[in-house]
Amino acid sequence: MIKQLKEANRWRETLFLGFISTLCFSLSIFRLYYSDSVHFLFLNWNLFLAFIPWMFSSIITIFPSLQRKWIPVTILVMLWLLFFPNAPYILTDLFHLKWAKDMPIWFDTVLILSFAWTGLLFGILSLWDIEQLMAKFVPKKLIPIITTFLLFLGSFGVYAGRYMRWNSWDIVKEPLGMFYELKASMFSNYYHPKPYGMTFFLGLFLVMVYWSFRLVRSRNVYFGRDAHVEKEKKS
Repeated sequence: MIKQLKEANRWRETLFLGFISTLCFSLSIFRLYYSDSVHFLFLNWNLFLAFIPWMFSSIITIFPSLQRKWIPVTILVMLWLLFFPNAPYILTDLFHLKWAKDMPIWFDTVLILSFAWTGLLFGILSLWDIEQLMAKFVPKKLIPIITTFLLFLGSFGVYAGRYMRWNSWDIVKEPLGMFYELKASMFSNYYHPKPYGMTFFLGLFLVMVYWSFRLVRSRNVYFGRDAHVEKEKKS
């Protein structure tokens, strides 16, 4: 596996994500030790769920032969889409700050934001993997449009998880119940703006994050050796 990660230029990314995930875990253990409370240990489970879409997209990336096989790659993409909302979901764990009284609020804020940031990284990096896959099948100009749709779809998934308490695997355990409840939430409750409001505004935030990451990624060609290469290309 390490060999494949290095060949796909994913080894440093994997090490970095592993390091900050370990740092998040260490912060939660410190909180447990200092406060003698298990209040925020669930963040580790939520971060594991955020890791899953990155895992699926990484499998597609480091094993390019899978991309030529429709059935395996379709299954992996569907699994990625199913678990993708777990990446931004940790942002909503900020809601728990009002219930936490056994630690300073500034520490719990840093704790949750650390987990949320790491989850967002898993999500955005996995989304870029899916974009690379899409680039082989759809026109390049359509990719940002499809990505925007996926971000809003993920935002609705966050709403379904936070307020309706559905989990990603419920689509296998209770597919009909999940379908009818989600349908009722979106199309029957016209006078209850929560699903529309949260889906839109969280989706808008995720789009802002996505384009911020794209801006940062596009700027790296102007630093170090890449700047010289870019200058030669222009000349």
